[in-house]
Amino acid sequence: MHRALKIGILEGDDIGLEVVPECVKAMRAAAEKTGLAIEWHPLPIGRKALDTLGHTLPPGTLEKLDMLDGWVLGPIGHQAYPRDNPNAINPHPILRKHFDLFANIRPAKSYPGLPALYQDVDLIIVRENNEGFPPDRNVYMGSGEFRPTPGMTISVRVITREGSAKVARAAFELARTRLRKKVTAVHKNTVFKLGCGMFAEECREVAKEFSEVAFDEVMVDTFAMRLVMKPQQFDIIVTTNTFGDILSDAAAGLVGGLGLAPGLSAGPQRAMAQATHGSAPDIAGRSIANPYAMIISGQMLLAWLGHKHGEPRAVRAAQLIEAAMERVIRAGKVLTPDLGGKATTDQMGDAVAAEVARAPA
Repeated sequence: MHRALKIGILEGDDIGLEVVPECVKAMRAAAEKTGLAIEWHPLPIGRKALDTLGHTLPPGTLEKLDMLDGWVLGPIGHQAYPRDNPNAINPHPILRKHFDLFANIRPAKSYPGLPALYQDVDLIIVRENNEGFPPDRNVYMGSGEFRPTPGMTISVRVITREGSAKVARAAFELARTRLRKKVTAVHKNTVFKLGCGMFAEECREVAKEFSEVAFDEVMVDTFAMRLVMKPQQFDIIVTTNTFGDILSDAAAGLVGGLGLAPGLSAGPQRAMAQATHGSAPDIAGRSIANPYAMIISGQMLLAWLGHKHGEPRAVRAAQLIEAAMERVIRAGKVLTPDLGGKATTDQMGDAVAAEVARAPA
């Protein structure tokens, strides 16, 4: 790659204003260490944008994002947006659909020394992101959920061969980079014979292209049981939208909670770093929010961009952030209260950035 990466910064709401700067701090430190050129593009979004520009997703933002390689998006507190303002929309589904961010990649990893139900967990749930049950993104116009009578609600679930194949291929490509090289497809084709059946068929077809990756299938209810009994048995899990949304939160709970739940939404050309947790308005402004999930989401973005654009410095920068975070956690001296420490959000971010700076390039 012979140009600088172009990365957007969208802070979001509530604790997003606190954790996104720590993510960018770590990414800047890693870029400086590796000689990776990055052009940063701050863009308004969320309640702050509504109050200053009249829109939670201001006109022109999508066009500006279209000029970038990827972006960091902080948590969005859309539940608190005014209900009577048509400009106060939830930007999430619009960004995911507009840029076809079809793969939602959610790791769950345990760390020695941190409180968790299980140790030695290192799995990734790859969730289909633009179909399934969510009514705000599974149809072209209108809503996938409607109420034909006062006593009846119908929710439409959308599964396509194209969408299933794309997310399956993303899962297998990710598995190919891992030590265990294993993909587990999670569905319920014994009951949803057409919907889950189509998803399973496409996973099997894609599996034929990756002979070096082991493949199995587990019914979603059985998988839920096995996940809480022995999560260490899983590597890469690929599943449909709603199943993945639920199971990834369960997996986060096994390793310490949503504060340790990073995420990346990836598409054909661009990716969006976005932690799994919400905007946590109850702790906003107190400088106690855990920046781990946001920092590692940024780390995942750098790794994705590095592999996508053949930029080894971005891959190395991602490795530096991951290793720095592990050293900070292992030392246990600069952790936020939810991790058993007394550090503030920015103190933990400073510690990670400092570890990046100290590491050999």
